[in-house]
Amino acid sequence: MTTPPTGTSEPPVPYDLTVRKAASVTLESGLKLSYAEQGTGSAPPVLLLPGPTDSWRSYEPVLDRLPHWIRAIAVSMRGHGDSDKPEGGYGVEAFASDVVEFLNALEIDRAMLVGHSGSCLVARRVALDHPSRVAGLILEASPTSLCTDAARQFVSSVVVGLSDPIDPDFARSFVAETSSESVAPEVVDMLVAETLKVPARVWHAMFLGLLDYDDTSELASVDAPTLLIWGDDDALVSREMQQVLTDRIPHAALSVYHAVGHTPRWDDPQRFSEDLAAFVERPQPGW
Repeated sequence: MTTPPTGTSEPPVPYDLTVRKAASVTLESGLKLSYAEQGTGSAPPVLLLPGPTDSWRSYEPVLDRLPHWIRAIAVSMRGHGDSDKPEGGYGVEAFASDVVEFLNALEIDRAMLVGHSGSCLVARRVALDHPSRVAGLILEASPTSLCTDAARQFVSSVVVGLSDPIDPDFARSFVAETSSESVAPEVVDMLVAETLKVPARVWHAMFLGLLDYDDTSELASVDAPTLLIWGDDDALVSREMQQVLTDRIPHAALSVYHAVGHTPRWDDPQRFSEDLAAFVERPQPGW
């Protein structure tokens, strides 16, 4: 089903960007990942997967607003934030393998996976390869795939030319293009600082890997209840892509955020948190 577009009628609550105490865990592969966790009550837990170049801190505006009965874990994927940055392993399949190993390391049998943009492909890969580990999917600004002319042009003209150290002005422009003017300045500053932690070689390998990945022919096999969240001002991921996903994923629903761009959780973290909590409470097929 598709919810009618609605707007936020009240001013946003001020952000509280108090830095949580991050932990780290070493996976069976030897990779060390940084993460933050809060809440104790919900089963299954919610695992928040940041989009490309973002760290777990990109979910801080959401974590601030989630009810404490939800056990929420935000993780920085390999190459991002304060997690290890190995030479390789930046394809979707490798990221998905890290997610499963991360669940194993935290002794989590089954989780709700939340992805954003490119990490939605990772969440979908886990749901396809390890369906018993996935209680549901929340896919924010999810593309069908990034095998598009626009994505290839971005990678060839921008990403391939990046070198270390990443230019702070470029990092700020990249964050600006994936957010909107309504995002609080302190959030933008934090996001830029985290983006600068990603080495140029990780940008290269990760975006090239995204260009080569397409699971659209497999989407009918995604059995997990799925909530698609998309802003109708998203200049990167189209409404047509949302329709394809809704049509192909058997138990998918679409929630449209009016006048919101590529990262709804930054524009309207209160609504995003409420939608996430509601979905956790009723992740049954046909919702």
